[in-house]
Amino acid sequence: MTRRATPGKAARYGMIIDLDRCNGCGACMIACAVENNVPPPDAKATPRTGLNWVRVFRVETATRPAFVPVMCMQCGDETPCVSVCPQNAVDVDPSTGVVGQIPERCLGCRYCMAACPYQARVFNWRDPQWPAGMEQALNPNVSARQRGTVEKCNFCHGRWHAAVEAAANEGKTGSVSYTPACVEACPAQAIEFGDLNDAAFAAKARAAGAFRLLEPLGTGPKVYYRTGRAEVRGAVSGLIEEAKNGQRS
Repeated sequence: MTRRATPGKAARYGMIIDLDRCNGCGACMIACAVENNVPPPDAKATPRTGLNWVRVFRVETATRPAFVPVMCMQCGDETPCVSVCPQNAVDVDPSTGVVGQIPERCLGCRYCMAACPYQARVFNWRDPQWPAGMEQALNPNVSARQRGTVEKCNFCHGRWHAAVEAAANEGKTGSVSYTPACVEACPAQAIEFGDLNDAAFAAKARAAGAFRLLEPLGTGPKVYYRTGRAEVRGAVSGLIEEAKNGQRS
């Protein structure tokens, strides 16, 4: 589901992920890779050298397991990756609130990866390679990144840009509506995308049972999770730290 940005205002895009709906199928991961020209991993790839913009973690509870999609949290208050980049290769779009990556500026220092508390950034250890013939299916609206650069989820910026361009060609002004690939692909409709400046969407993001990862850090993530199961919320709390320490792939 997608909600249109509030007319006349800069948008502040965010997501709400329903952990009671997510079944861990991985459709979001595949759709993200296809949409954003993320190459398939080579035979030697590990969880630390892969290029997944979205990772789906399984967490165990006393009743049944839960599945947690994790991508860039799109920090809104304190954005560590922006503040540490010496090349200004990371920025926040004032019209969308999306934290973006500018690969042409990236020198590969990986300061942003070290600064990200969510482990949401990945590094290109090699030039992109696709199986024979797959190049013909690449998305022409998204540039492939080169070796030695960092990349991450950007809420499908290519789709947003295409929506803006289409509206301009039709002589339309004001807000545009678009749907990220992961939202569109989810068969369980577990991911909702919208503008947090929209009162209805913001209220849904802050409803009972909603929470954000590592909220005490004060980064103001714009990806919200919700669940009616208290044991799931407790199990998710240590997820990122486990991933950081290599305890999760």
